[in-house]
Amino acid sequence: MNTGKTTGKTAKIGWNSWNTGNTAVRENGARPTGWRPGVLGAAVVAALLASTACASGASGATQASVGAESPARPVATSPTRPDATPSGRPGGGTAAVPACTQESLGVSAVREPADAEDARHLLITVQNSGDEKCALYRYPHVRLGADARTTVPVIEESDPDPGVPVVIAPGREAYAALLVSGGARDEYEARSITLTLQGRADGSHAGAPIDVPMPVDTLYADDGQLVTYWTTASGFALDFIMSK
Repeated sequence: MNTGKTTGKTAKIGWNSWNTGNTAVRENGARPTGWRPGVLGAAVVAALLASTACASGASGATQASVGAESPARPVATSPTRPDATPSGRPGGGTAAVPACTQESLGVSAVREPADAEDARHLLITVQNSGDEKCALYRYPHVRLGADARTTVPVIEESDPDPGVPVVIAPGREAYAALLVSGGARDEYEARSITLTLQGRADGSHAGAPIDVPMPVDTLYADDGQLVTYWTTASGFALDFIMSK
């Protein structure tokens, strides 16, 4: 029986039918004649070069894409801090605003709180009854009683922005808190309140003295009397006297 030959012949026929383009084939899996190793090497090199070029190009494109999608990080800067001014005190531009006078203001004085038994704490209110803005400088010069020897001392801490006037528009109000008696000595009776507005320059006055309507018939004042700077926040002013 030629089983081995038949098997070998069958294997050879299988090899030949797979390599139909080759004219001669070596048995035992040998390389057929006409095979060009140089062509294969060149093809492999070319493929590797093409692959490397594609990889480099893809890498460059990826980096360019990342660079395009990631804009430069901005430098953090601190915001400009605005001028810190209390309520009713503009940061500037008041030079052209005229000083308030008795001709453009309505004035009143009330007890604080309204149901207080005595009248030790008063809130002085001025309202701009004119047609234009006007400026209130520093604090009011107040005299309690016709025989007052001096004006009421000011609470310096009540002005957090020295030198900046309070500007009030037509119909708007400003306030100053008045402590009539602080528990000091030399108590006396006062039946009038006189208020004088300060001018732009230190020591100057704006307009004539103003007679403020009395909240009660008689005030009992002493050496502990005090007044605050002008402000557009009544509560801010009262805070400086209500605990005294």
